[in-house]
Amino acid sequence: MKIKDIVNRDIVNLTNCEQEPIHIPGSIQPHGFLLGLQQDTLVIDYCSANSAEYINLFHSELLGKSFESVFGVDATQKLKDYVANELMLSSSLLKLTLAGVDFLCTLHNSGGIYILEAEPESMQHKQASEVYDQTAQFLAYMHDTHTLKELCQLITKGTRDITGYDRVMVYRFDKDYNGEVFAECCREDLEPFLGLHYPHTDIPPQARELYMRNLLRLITDIDYTPVPIYTIDNAEGKNLDLSLAILRSTSPIHVQYLHNMGVGATLTISLIYKKKLWGLIACHHYSPKNLSPEVRLAAQLQGHFITSQIDLRQASEEYELARKTTQALESMNGYGLNRESDLQILADSHDILQLCNAAGVSISFNGQVYKCGLTPSDEEINQLGSWLATFSNNSSFHTDKLIDYFPEAKDMCSNTSGIIYHSLDVESGNCIIWYRPETHTEVNWAGDPTRAIIKDQKGLSPRNSFKLWKELLECISKPWLQPELNTASSYAYSLQRQINLLIISQEEERYRKLSELLHQTNSELENINWISTHDLQEPLRKIQLIASRILGKDEEMSNNVLDSIKRMNASANRMQTLLVDILKYTRLKHTDDSFEQVDLNRLFEEVKLDMAETIAEKSAIVLADNLPTVHGIPFLLKQLFANLIGNSIKYTEPGTNPQVKITPDHILTPYNADSTDLYQVIYVADNGIGFEQHFAESIFNIFTRLHSAPELKGSGVGLALCKKIMQNHDGYIKATSELGTGTVMSLYFPVKT
Repeated sequence: MKIKDIVNRDIVNLTNCEQEPIHIPGSIQPHGFLLGLQQDTLVIDYCSANSAEYINLFHSELLGKSFESVFGVDATQKLKDYVANELMLSSSLLKLTLAGVDFLCTLHNSGGIYILEAEPESMQHKQASEVYDQTAQFLAYMHDTHTLKELCQLITKGTRDITGYDRVMVYRFDKDYNGEVFAECCREDLEPFLGLHYPHTDIPPQARELYMRNLLRLITDIDYTPVPIYTIDNAEGKNLDLSLAILRSTSPIHVQYLHNMGVGATLTISLIYKKKLWGLIACHHYSPKNLSPEVRLAAQLQGHFITSQIDLRQASEEYELARKTTQALESMNGYGLNRESDLQILADSHDILQLCNAAGVSISFNGQVYKCGLTPSDEEINQLGSWLATFSNNSSFHTDKLIDYFPEAKDMCSNTSGIIYHSLDVESGNCIIWYRPETHTEVNWAGDPTRAIIKDQKGLSPRNSFKLWKELLECISKPWLQPELNTASSYAYSLQRQINLLIISQEEERYRKLSELLHQTNSELENINWISTHDLQEPLRKIQLIASRILGKDEEMSNNVLDSIKRMNASANRMQTLLVDILKYTRLKHTDDSFEQVDLNRLFEEVKLDMAETIAEKSAIVLADNLPTVHGIPFLLKQLFANLIGNSIKYTEPGTNPQVKITPDHILTPYNADSTDLYQVIYVADNGIGFEQHFAESIFNIFTRLHSAPELKGSGVGLALCKKIMQNHDGYIKATSELGTGTVMSLYFPVKT
């Protein structure tokens, strides 16, 4: 049988320490020995090299043998019962007699291997009753504390009383895992570490990850010599995960770090809050020191106490803060926003600052800035708001150190180191911003954090100077707490709704004023129209009457005079026709006649009868082909078809008999490709002079005439009138034509369901 050790011999320094596999060192500390048993057979597959120091059996004598064959039936049965009762997951210790020696053991499963760690029971330790009394006393004291800091201070005293370490600290991490000594109890002759900060590099990420898995870590003697672990060499790369092992050997980098601090022994207990490493109970002794397993468990219980209380105490503090901010939120929601000037009233309210315990606030709306308290200038607010809108994509943003994101804010950080920003829309730049001023903070570091790594003749190594080093933090505000962020967000949402209502109200007011102006303008236009269509009729009639009388006299007149009088009479007639058409057009939009089902065949016959004289005079042929019934106003439809037929007859080449054909489309069709509504289409086609197709839209504009020949009389109102009639019927009219080939007018009547 071939045996090998599994010691990790990779060279570790500060250039690669963050990748150091500290969970598989392949060695242990010497204050106990380790066995690795195969889960199914309990065959000893791993053994530490120091087994003979405790049980007079070398690792070479143990490897490959079953646990029972070496230690007997009783020990094996106790081991199996311990596993069967799931005591591995509890704080109960396994007491075993191995080769005639009594041990207190811990047992856990690591990848199908039971790791048994044995420590001699005869080691000096406190009586269980003494540990219980100290723990009970601690619980009594704990109920008398009110703040988390007081509780942590009590933890350090209670832990030191139980363990006897020279120094006990509660070490708290910030968001970047820089550490702070939050509470401390130490020997009177020692220099206190309370309030000192340590850079995140002192505890690398993989170490923090291990603290999350293994809640208790013990080093009994910093100067220990690691004990290698041996195994049967029957697989390539064979190794053993010691993440949960009490005896696991420590990283040489960490050992050197502790040497530099002058520490002789340590105990570390993890404090977990909301599934994150909140901090540590760190115990230091300045000479070698071991603890019995019972005392370790009692110390670990302190960690459980503080972990449970962190949530309770911080929740209580957050509740009180949330209660005050919510009260301010309820007060602010009681303010109404009826006009834009009310925004200054909101900004001046004391409660708007209490929402998130800010020192200043600004509301930007429609290019105006409404502000109160400690704020930047209006120009700086506009500049900041523009940047924040782009940076946050018109959403929200908060920070306690604005210059990390917006270096241009350096000049205004005295008032604006911390901000909470919420956009109030996605386009116009309206927003609300709360401000906190700069808080000058002096941080005491245990050594210069920028020199956490030093270079000497041995290469890179952890710092060996822990001399007090002070750093003044500038352009940073007091951090925003979650209840403050929540109420600020809630109010911003409420303000956004109020502003939207204000904008709607402003739009309604603007439309109301426009409507009044339009109504007034229409009234004035109606007055002008009345003058045009009535007051101007009388002078025209007089002109026509005088012209007729002159032309009816037998007196001889020169040709020039006679021609002038005829042209004057023709102009008066044209003007009268124009005034009549304008009157028809303006009256059209005011009709109150109700809609009804109109038989277009019957209506067509009435139009032909009314136009019989014109049709006969031009020898026109006007036909209709089985027209449908449509929903409309009879007299308007009659006027529509009369205008279209009249235009077709009027605009015909001289010497050509006009032909007008009115036919329906028997398939209901949409007006265009984008329309889903169906229409009944009726075509009015003629053989007239036509026009170029690019005029197809403009011919429906009022006063538009494409043909200026004097014999083609018209006011340019007729087709505009036709379009207006179709609009009144929720329909459309289109023209299709070419010069010399006639015109087709398409009438789209909506199908009423």
